[in-house]
Amino acid sequence: MARGADRDDHDDQDDQDDQDDRDDRDDRGGPDAGAGRRGNPALTSRAAILAVVVCAIALSLAYPVREYIAQRKEIADLRHKEALARRQVDELARRKQQLGDKSYIEREATRRLHYCRPDVKCYIVLDGSGGEGRQARRGGPPSRPPWYETLWRSVEAADRPR
Repeated sequence: MARGADRDDHDDQDDQDDQDDRDDRDDRGGPDAGAGRRGNPALTSRAAILAVVVCAIALSLAYPVREYIAQRKEIADLRHKEALARRQVDELARRKQQLGDKSYIEREATRRLHYCRPDVKCYIVLDGSGGEGRQARRGGPPSRPPWYETLWRSVEAADRPR
């Protein structure tokens, strides 16, 4: 029985110690308790470690994300260039087909080079009224003389006595 009594005494001692600890906490928990007790700091060691880990992750991801964005922009630029090149290829293919047509070649030779077929009479009018793409200006401002003519007139005007 001595063992059972010892256990009871030991348990009673533990209960008393627990009660004393609670009383001490209650005494310190009052309005004047902040002076004697260390409060929770704003930045704990766990929070500091978490901040360092988050910063490390952000820094380790910054360069790959920047490269990813740059590559996506480059891909978009290359797709745009490819579309332009495809349009140009289509235009050149159309032009090649046009130049393969004999009637188109004859029309262009007649229009641009003034070639005539042997069985056709061709006339070229040289009155200066202009042909395709050169329309005479009517009712508009007079055309400007060439630069050398303007220069020569200014030299003549400078030679005249006043």
